[in-house]
Amino acid sequence: MRPRHLIHRISAAIVALLASTALLAGSASPASAAGTGPYDAEYTTTFRLAEHTIYRPANLPDERLPVVVWGNGACRADGTMFEEFLLEIASHGFLVIANGRPGGSGSTDAGMLTAAIDWAVDENDRWFSPYRGHLDTGSIAVMGQSCGGIEAYEASDDDRVDTTVLWNSGMLSDLDNWRLRRLEAPIAYFTGGEDDIAHENALDDWDRIPSDLPAFLGSLDVGHTGTFGEPNGGEYGRVGALWLKWRLQGDQQAGEAFTGSDCGLCSTDWEVRQRNL
Repeated sequence: MRPRHLIHRISAAIVALLASTALLAGSASPASAAGTGPYDAEYTTTFRLAEHTIYRPANLPDERLPVVVWGNGACRADGTMFEEFLLEIASHGFLVIANGRPGGSGSTDAGMLTAAIDWAVDENDRWFSPYRGHLDTGSIAVMGQSCGGIEAYEASDDDRVDTTVLWNSGMLSDLDNWRLRRLEAPIAYFTGGEDDIAHENALDDWDRIPSDLPAFLGSLDVGHTGTFGEPNGGEYGRVGALWLKWRLQGDQQAGEAFTGSDCGLCSTDWEVRQRNL
């Protein structure tokens, strides 16, 4: 074979490889960019993590993005079930991976949250990955709403997890209270007040978690479905972004919403409990 033809074939092979890699990386959703943070956010999918939905800044910034994995209410495999809320989180400089494909159906489990963490760690190192070098895989949160919060409890038994966040959630059975005793990362509970069917569960868990664990509990009278469906996730979106900015990005100003007797959420409509913060 002539050298010129050989070079042409090698070049064609490289082009094909790059095209295949781009396809595997996923395609952006038709959803419009959203969020109140410094980055316009979107969601996307990838064949490499086929049963999830990825929320991210539309244009990946130079700053590395901490990773947040999310379990849906009812453990439902619909990655856009909490779209407004998760786009808001992503707009503040996070890569958020939700269980389930956009508009998906069926059920999820805690293993999908761990799989999402594994994928993010691998993608940050993988050649030709659009996320290579863009992720802060040393800063990871597990979060979930209702049944998804139980998934977050289970997935929190991972040395890579830096904070656990439960929304309208708490342990359903005393037989599972052993999961509370093994918690090591700072934890936050956000409930919808006395009308939230999970409120009492969260309060019970609060009394059972390790006494030396950094913990916050905020209750707002919005019921079990919270403010997730409001534009940008409403008050839940604002407070959730603040917690993650503090715990994963080291933003001390954001942390003032949760710390001290004069915290930003204190003396507001939120009812607050604090421990070791």
